[in-house]
Amino acid sequence: MMLAGAQIVDESSVAHRPENDKIYPLNSRPQPGTSPEPSSRYPTPSEDESLARRPTKEPVDIQFSNITCTVKLGINKGYKQILHGVNGRLRPRQLIAIMGPSGAGKSTLLDVLSGYRITGIGGAVFINGRGRNMKRFKRMSCYIQQDDRLQGLLTVSENMALAADLKLPTTLDKYEKGEAIEDILTSLGLYEHMNTRAAQLSGGQRKRLSIALELINNPLIMFLDEPTTGLDSSSCTQVVQLCRNLAHQGRTIVCTVHQPSASLFALFDHVYVLAAGLCLYQGTTNNLVPYLEQAGVPCPIYHNPADYVIELACGEYGDDKIQILTTKSENGRALNWFEHPNSIQSMEALRKQYPLSLLKEEDAYKGDEETSQSNQRCVLIKRGFLKAKRDSTMTHLRLIVNVVVGIMLGSLFINSGNEGSRVLENYNLLFAILMHHMMSPMMLTILTFPSEMSVLSKEHFNRWYSLGSYYISITIVDLPVSIVSCFIFSVIIYVMSGQPLDITRFLMFFAISLYTVLVAQSVGLMIGAAFNVVNGTFLGPTISVPMMMFAGFGVTLRDLPTYLYWGSYVSYLRYGLEGFIGAIYGQDRPNLECNEALYCHYRYPRQFLEEIAMSPDMFWWDVLALTVTLFVLRIAAFILLKWKLSAVR
Repeated sequence: MMLAGAQIVDESSVAHRPENDKIYPLNSRPQPGTSPEPSSRYPTPSEDESLARRPTKEPVDIQFSNITCTVKLGINKGYKQILHGVNGRLRPRQLIAIMGPSGAGKSTLLDVLSGYRITGIGGAVFINGRGRNMKRFKRMSCYIQQDDRLQGLLTVSENMALAADLKLPTTLDKYEKGEAIEDILTSLGLYEHMNTRAAQLSGGQRKRLSIALELINNPLIMFLDEPTTGLDSSSCTQVVQLCRNLAHQGRTIVCTVHQPSASLFALFDHVYVLAAGLCLYQGTTNNLVPYLEQAGVPCPIYHNPADYVIELACGEYGDDKIQILTTKSENGRALNWFEHPNSIQSMEALRKQYPLSLLKEEDAYKGDEETSQSNQRCVLIKRGFLKAKRDSTMTHLRLIVNVVVGIMLGSLFINSGNEGSRVLENYNLLFAILMHHMMSPMMLTILTFPSEMSVLSKEHFNRWYSLGSYYISITIVDLPVSIVSCFIFSVIIYVMSGQPLDITRFLMFFAISLYTVLVAQSVGLMIGAAFNVVNGTFLGPTISVPMMMFAGFGVTLRDLPTYLYWGSYVSYLRYGLEGFIGAIYGQDRPNLECNEALYCHYRYPRQFLEEIAMSPDMFWWDVLALTVTLFVLRIAAFILLKWKLSAVR
């Protein structure tokens, strides 16, 4: 079995691997006195084909040169340069820490190296001596961001199973994938928590699960942003020790760390120190103290070197010390403080060791994601229905609200549908129904979708699935819930308010209700994709006001000023209200009953329709208008979602 995440490095280079660097499963190093397994270019059928093994390809050597990063501060506020031409070398089989005080540019450098940040960037990144090809690079790498972006409603095993279905070839059966998952969870100490939901895990367990999910396709390069943030000392040690073990198996693992303890600092093989976007030191952790002494800023005895170098980077001992260290490190170009610096291969040697021919051949048949679009949609739909089943807000509360509001409105306007003297009351009821169908789904989407954006950003960047597959899946998953909740509401309100008991009229009423809900959801999706919760909560009701004004309620369509009449064509509430009127009072409805002794002006439906300036025969045009509006808004929401994912980078 070939592992999907390790396909980039040329397979012919395996012949160059030293004898003591053979590939073994995670917990299967040769014991003293035993013979190592035979070297082979491909795993033999008798080998344990699990994912908890070392990468099956040669490790990756990363070099970056003159990296700059400039960000825009805001409108008319100019720009700020965060990274100032830094250089460096990230060697394989090492756990590398990027250190520095807050604002030094640690996370920015990690974003640039991982390919997550693509705007305002200068310089070059080289992979095994060649200029980085982002398509190939993303296949061999993963990025685990600081906040643990997990599906909290799913258990550990469910998260892993879905990741395996998305990141492993579909030719593998569920038993092979199950063995791989079990192997990884056992190695990471999560096996006993397989049935625990991700939201109920501790901080250290959540961090390990984040790593486990990306280990599914066995990446060669792993970037972790602040993996120890928010963890106690024991959990910090466990996470860093885990990263160290994974690195020593043949991966290149780069972490950002703010201020590690002495014991934690000793676990890192290599350290890269930043201060104000400049490199103060890069080399082994053991060489940091001699480096500082040689630079004329010796570390005090019994002082944690990590603390001391951070104090230097903060300028506590003078800004001139930062300049001295930057000059000595040549802003990251100096490699003489590495382990065995004389054995570091040049760019030319790396290019010869890793030919380009096989990489081009691999590009010819590999897509952007690991599996097909159809498989992605199936897996995401399965995940969506599982989440919907367990989500108390999006599903359970939504159904309850529709039942409660339906009963409340039905009680307030009971039997108003057949009374000629209560036509205006019934008209108010129809508009109130539209308000419910507009506000409830729109605001629910605005409040909940931004929280999904962080998970989507991580999974989409790490090539779990395409944005199109995700968008189709959330549309399909939400449809049954929308239909059921809208149908229950429609039945309650239609019967209690005494609307005409005609199946055709009810189906027309239900169709308009459902269309209004779906269009309102699309508006909420657009706002939720483009804005955060605070701005979205303000913007949603704000744009609803003109929608109501142009709907023909309060001000009839004939009374709208000429220069504002265009608004009636873009207000989906206008088509919803007109559709309701057509369903209830159209279709040549006979005269209404009048229980009052006095004359009922609106007992004749056509008289009422004339006064509100609505035609009873526009129902199918209203359906067509709502259909077009729905598709336009859905497409616009997708475009905004795609823009937002690019804008944050």
